Amino acid sequence: MSREKPGEIAEQRDRAILVGVQRRNVPIWEVNDHLDELEQLLDTAGGVTVGRFIQDRHHPDARLFLGSGKVQELHGMLEALEAKIAIFDDDLTPGQMRNLEKELQCRVMDRAGLILDIFATRARTREARIQVQLAQSLYLLPRLTGRWRHFSRQVSGPIARGPGETQLELDKQAIKKHVSRLKRELKRIEKARETRRHRRQGMYKAAIIGYTNAGKSTLINALTHSNIFVEDRLFATLDPTVRSYRLPDGSRILLIDTVGFIRKLPLGLMTSFKSTLEESRRADLFIHVVDISHPHWEGQLLKTDELLKELKLGSIPQILVFNKVDAIEDPLLIEGLQRQFPGALFISALREIRLHDLPLKIAEYTQQRFIRKSESFRPDEVVRLKDLEERVQVVGRSFVDGLIVVEYIIPDHSPRKTIELSDDELSDEELSDEEMSDEEMSDGEYEEGEEEIDEESE
Repeated sequence: MSREKPGEIAEQRDRAILVGVQRRNVPIWEVNDHLDELEQLLDTAGGVTVGRFIQDRHHPDARLFLGSGKVQELHGMLEALEAKIAIFDDDLTPGQMRNLEKELQCRVMDRAGLILDIFATRARTREARIQVQLAQSLYLLPRLTGRWRHFSRQVSGPIARGPGETQLELDKQAIKKHVSRLKRELKRIEKARETRRHRRQGMYKAAIIGYTNAGKSTLINALTHSNIFVEDRLFATLDPTVRSYRLPDGSRILLIDTVGFIRKLPLGLMTSFKSTLEESRRADLFIHVVDISHPHWEGQLLKTDELLKELKLGSIPQILVFNKVDAIEDPLLIEGLQRQFPGALFISALREIRLHDLPLKIAEYTQQRFIRKSESFRPDEVVRLKDLEERVQVVGRSFVDGLIVVEYIIPDHSPRKTIELSDDELSDEELSDEEMSDEEMSDGEYEEGEEEIDEESE
């Protein structure tokens, strides 16, 4: 792969072979479906697939993942197709990765490493870029031996180099110091973010979730007339986006576009990105978008639900939205799914087909979990009154005894508190003290764009 830019796969479409293992009771179509997804990930990262290699094996080999004979076959295939990279669809141990590189004489990656490379190129805000550096460092630390050329392209900063085990220990210490610095920087960013988040804590929040490339960003663009980056690739957007949206009844909510889920994404890697998790934990409602045109949409739906449960987010109410109905030619399919998933919506965010059904459905949920309150203001307290009206949904105003009385509703959080992960549930790769990377909203203007990257302060 190209060594031109840190965290980037290539500028010149590096040639790679994808490697999968067909385990017992796993059909071959499922293995190929996973490799199809891996190929899309490689395309997003800038590489090109020139071949696939699949072994039928009940259990991965502890040393080489594949059998020794198959490793030799793969070596020959790499040479014949002039491929420089072997990308495995499953996670490899540090030892397996080193042994494979020695036997194959090429760079070896696994799915998690490939996703990290994509994250590095897709992160736009300063905080997201720091989070990616942190996740890369924690991923690389146990894989450091013999891999300096990879570390140098992923982690910036002055790191001493030299021969022998002594230097290796120095290198590991340097990475640990780098990790500590990144965590401190994230903590400073979070303090400033919490102040801004406090201003919108009374607003109802609906997080748009789903499998990667299901059309989440397209949906939020269609609803809010925004211009969030959209591309027909996996992980086209990484930074969560927050937009204000006014429902048909005039009430205002916050719509949150989150990074997509994907199969075989290690939970530790997911929890490294508090940006998505924290916004999701604070949501009152999930809008679960499913790409109905995908041949295996059912598996994607189930995987998203499984990840939500693993992340302790399964109790948050959901609106199920089947997207891309314009790509479905058989109307009987949609009719069958309407019976199978009563209450689900069937839309096309791109062509805005039946899009009007969604805000009406959201309104049903917002009215279910609000509590009513009132507050009085003197006529000269214009600033305080305006601040309240920007943060809550006002349902009535009156003038009593010389005071302006504002009636408003806010979400009732009593049945469900914000979910926090306990210390023993945090993986080594999670940012245990720090949070989020979302597109910041300027004061009072929730529809404004993203947080600018402060290059000087990096």
